[in-house]
Amino acid sequence: MAQRANPGGQLGIGQILGRDELIRTIWEILDNQSVMMTAERRIGKTSIIRKMQAVPPEGWVPVLQDLEQFHSANEFATAVYGEVSAFVSKKANVLQQLRSAWDALGGTEIGGVLKLPDGDKQSWKTLLTTTVANLVANQEDKKLLFLWDEMPYMLDSICKRESVEQAIDILDVLRALRHQHNNAFRMLVTGLIGLHHVIKRLQDEQYTNRPFNDVYSVEVTPLSSSYGELLARELIEGESLACRDMDESAAVMAAEGDYFGFYIHHIARRLKMSGQDAEPEAIRSCVQEQLLDPNDPWELRHFRERLPLYYPSDETIVLTILDSIASSDEAISVKDLLQAIKQQILFDDREQLRRLLALLEQDHYLKRDMEGRYQFRFPLICRWWRLDRGL
Repeated sequence: MAQRANPGGQLGIGQILGRDELIRTIWEILDNQSVMMTAERRIGKTSIIRKMQAVPPEGWVPVLQDLEQFHSANEFATAVYGEVSAFVSKKANVLQQLRSAWDALGGTEIGGVLKLPDGDKQSWKTLLTTTVANLVANQEDKKLLFLWDEMPYMLDSICKRESVEQAIDILDVLRALRHQHNNAFRMLVTGLIGLHHVIKRLQDEQYTNRPFNDVYSVEVTPLSSSYGELLARELIEGESLACRDMDESAAVMAAEGDYFGFYIHHIARRLKMSGQDAEPEAIRSCVQEQLLDPNDPWELRHFRERLPLYYPSDETIVLTILDSIASSDEAISVKDLLQAIKQQILFDDREQLRRLLALLEQDHYLKRDMEGRYQFRFPLICRWWRLDRGL
């Protein structure tokens, strides 16, 4: 099925390719426990949960909430209360119980907007626990699944606008609810790149719990080569791009885009706008131009700009690590990497290096081969890093 290029836009459910097997696996896991979906930005995690919301298995009612919009514990708990109220709306007795709890906390509703009292910093906890308890007790033949997107943003915002303690409370309450209602309460949390940095900040404030050790982690990878090529083929056809050999052009376009749907869409859009055919050399030239474009249409500068936020006290050494690995044509061992770093800056702490390498793996900058040597996780990002850093 041909489709038009739509980089960064919302795809139709039928245009979300290559994720059905992953989605089936996630639903199977959710039968037993909640899920934490880790994914690099622009890899398609939001498209996955949108498809889960649109086409759930029998017995599930998925609710998608973008947590980035919430900046307080009150806002978060109120949003959960609102969704649960809608879910049980046909059960008058349950809805009345929820509304009684809401009224007892001083909650108001004006013009359809729910709000807890601003001055009360603890009522959200009562509201959240009461809401989930009522939900679990009355689910019967259908289960409500919370698809919570971008949790790190919400937690970070709450740390800054309210307190670190408030963010800690949210994590602890959610963990307690999962344990208390293990057979019925399910959440799928996404946007986990950066979450370990938020938790590290909480641990610096003496937070000792592991808030997600009961949640199964699922990583979203780029598309397989076959689905990447299928997407490229559909875009070439949808944009009416001429080419001599469709199979070759689709393979080159998918590989040049690192099998990220977002980048493959961008390549097709760029070829169309520049009036070029989808020939291999034109595709390669297009990608090189995009990597050098000062306007950063592919939003690659984010990989550099987030480092001060993630590594505020280690930015210099992290930059040196990434520069050294990007400059190497082959994967590099910890021993050789340490030597390369010592030639650039005053640094000789092997354990700190290993700690930072582990974090950079979690942040999807790096990966290790079977011999434990390091290289960039995504070739496209490595290419851009070399160009941007002048390596």
